[in-house]
Amino acid sequence: MPDTYGEFKGVIKPTAQESTPWWPEPPRAPKGAPNVVFIVLDDVGFSQLGCYGSDIATPNMDRLANGGLLYNNFHTTALCSPTRACLLTGRNHHSVGVATVMELSSGYPGYDGIIPRSTGTIAEILKRSGYNTFAVGKWHLTPDGETSPTGPYDRWPLGMGFERFYGFLNGDTNQWYPDLVCDNHRVEQPRLPEEGYHLTEDLVDRAIGFVRDQQAAAPEKPFFLLLSFGACHAPHHAPREFIDKYKGRYDKGWDQVRGETLARQKEMGLVPPDTELPPRNPGVKAWEELSPDERRLFARMMEVYAGFMEHTDYHLGRFLDFLEELGCMDDTLIVFLSDNGASMEGREFGLSNEFRFFNVAPESLEELLERIDDLGGTRTYNHYPFGWAMAGNTPLKRYKQHTHGGGIRDPLIVHWPSGIEDKGVIRTQYHHVVDIVPTVLEVIGIQPPGQIDGISQKSLEGVSMAYTIDDAEAPTRKEVQYYEMLGHRGIWHKGWKAVTWHAALTSSLTVPGYDGPVNDGDYEADRWELYKVDEDFAEGRDLAEEHPDKLQELIDLWWAEAEKYNVLPIDDRALERYMAPKPRPGGERDTYILYPGTSLPETAAPDVRNRSHSITAEVDIPEGGAEGVLAAMAGLTAGYALYVQNNRLVYEHNYLDKERYIITSSSDIPEGPCTLRFEFTKIGEHQGTGALFIDGEKVGEGNIPHTVPIRYSAGEGLDIGRDGTTPVSESYTCPYAFTGTLERVIFELDGKPHQDPEGDFHTAMGRQ
Repeated sequence: MPDTYGEFKGVIKPTAQESTPWWPEPPRAPKGAPNVVFIVLDDVGFSQLGCYGSDIATPNMDRLANGGLLYNNFHTTALCSPTRACLLTGRNHHSVGVATVMELSSGYPGYDGIIPRSTGTIAEILKRSGYNTFAVGKWHLTPDGETSPTGPYDRWPLGMGFERFYGFLNGDTNQWYPDLVCDNHRVEQPRLPEEGYHLTEDLVDRAIGFVRDQQAAAPEKPFFLLLSFGACHAPHHAPREFIDKYKGRYDKGWDQVRGETLARQKEMGLVPPDTELPPRNPGVKAWEELSPDERRLFARMMEVYAGFMEHTDYHLGRFLDFLEELGCMDDTLIVFLSDNGASMEGREFGLSNEFRFFNVAPESLEELLERIDDLGGTRTYNHYPFGWAMAGNTPLKRYKQHTHGGGIRDPLIVHWPSGIEDKGVIRTQYHHVVDIVPTVLEVIGIQPPGQIDGISQKSLEGVSMAYTIDDAEAPTRKEVQYYEMLGHRGIWHKGWKAVTWHAALTSSLTVPGYDGPVNDGDYEADRWELYKVDEDFAEGRDLAEEHPDKLQELIDLWWAEAEKYNVLPIDDRALERYMAPKPRPGGERDTYILYPGTSLPETAAPDVRNRSHSITAEVDIPEGGAEGVLAAMAGLTAGYALYVQNNRLVYEHNYLDKERYIITSSSDIPEGPCTLRFEFTKIGEHQGTGALFIDGEKVGEGNIPHTVPIRYSAGEGLDIGRDGTTPVSESYTCPYAFTGTLERVIFELDGKPHQDPEGDFHTAMGRQ
């Protein structure tokens, strides 16, 4: 009998007539326990909601703030995966191995991306306490090498306490053509963009469906829902009618928007009346210094972002209306937050393809202007310039990834009609995302379990915020919180904050023209700043020289906290860790034999980057010929494909949607069984020659001067016999399934992929 049933309490005799049956009592939530909903936005800065001073229309988010509590002193980790790890476990991000995003994991306890079983999630706790548990939307907590059909699945949502999941596993996805997972398997999107599809609407539909079905079956049973939108992370995708609402709104530029936003924040009481805007972040030009073309492009990019935000708010409103109609809004505790500050990853000019950023290949102004009318639509994977991220973090310094306020001070709204009397007001106590799990458990009346599935649990590391619900004047109960992200560090202690911005190799990714010191691994060279943040909301008055003893006290405290929570060794190697191969369940091998219908995420597919390799397809061509994809990696953002078209064999390498290198066979493919082959010969770093063969005879060749060096896509992977999501080539539309008989496709890899992140970086940035 399973352990969950405990000791049988009936009576067993030789026959059923003389025996007494017994059924185990299922776990029940405490009487009056509320439903719990976490709503998470992505890359939304402190001032990008209407209720935080934005001019973007967010009536439904404002509706939550007006009916609940708005926090102006809430903090995150500065990046998405680590914030989500804190949000779900109640422990610090290094404590659970999620120092940064999953793609940058490395082999140290605080950095391996493997959330230990000793730090169970709130979903695991609530499920064992009588709740149903659902997750919808972005996950980004599965180790990078464990997202393939081979699993393991124990760190997918269903392995971490959620009973149902619908969404995407990676850090972002195409909002028009997402990489979707339902429970433990990948699924096709329910319809196409031309049929009205957008991921945000789909996620809300699924959230409503999960809750509706659960409440219909057991209305007395509470539910826990994690609703995590892709918005407003790049790509900024939204229907044109939402984008065009903002036409002309941002022609005035980010400097004026910053000033107007701060004025609204002061009027709303969000920031102290003496708060001043800090100088523009390094690298951001004054709006008036920009050329007319730059202003026209950048204004449109912000219109797209605003449309994306309002579109998200609209569909969030559908979910809130559903809760009202269901009659459970009053008894639902909603925790609404952003996972980090506004993103500077669009760099100086913005991007039409976010993967130009991740491959250190920025776009020129001229390239972007050619795509201006496509922004927000199905042909782009776009991002705005970091001048708008600066404005989106008003009045705070710097951005996502950084430990200054612009990276870590973020929106938080708590809405619970039956549990909050003091509605529509601001709370100022200092807190961090690690404090949310203890808060939820306290208000429900559940003690953190000592064990989950027989595994002893580490103590929660957060401090409950429940005391703030009823007492606006209560002093902050939290005493200390450390920060570390990619070498940037900070620590808050009783109203003081010490912080340093670490100048690593990749500083030029975020600060164009940066020519200061590169302190890779040299943390002693970083300059620490000191702020009395209880009195200096925007971190505008550096007191390091006035109070050197206090600064040193905080630096020493940071090192003590770092040792306590697995922060050491500090690791600023962003580009190297992004490029490095991650552990694969099947291990590394030089030969892959794949069959039609196979679909592998990029991290599980043959790694052909920067190495000689071949792709061989064994086919049978019917009378009259065939066409379609034999193998295709990724799609719109970057990738490669081997396919048959017009009875010719074609290889195409999509270099970041910038250039396409196409090699076509000089002769037709014969009918009947035959072998079709592509060979790549490396002749330099990320460059080579390609050749095509039919039954061993060379039938085409050409140069491939640039290959994708780092990553093709966020979610699209390798498809065999079709191209599954967005097309690699502009010469076909998906799925372009092969119409002949495809027996198998064999990848053969030559040696190890060469990796020289520093050389690649300097080559791309022109700094050699």
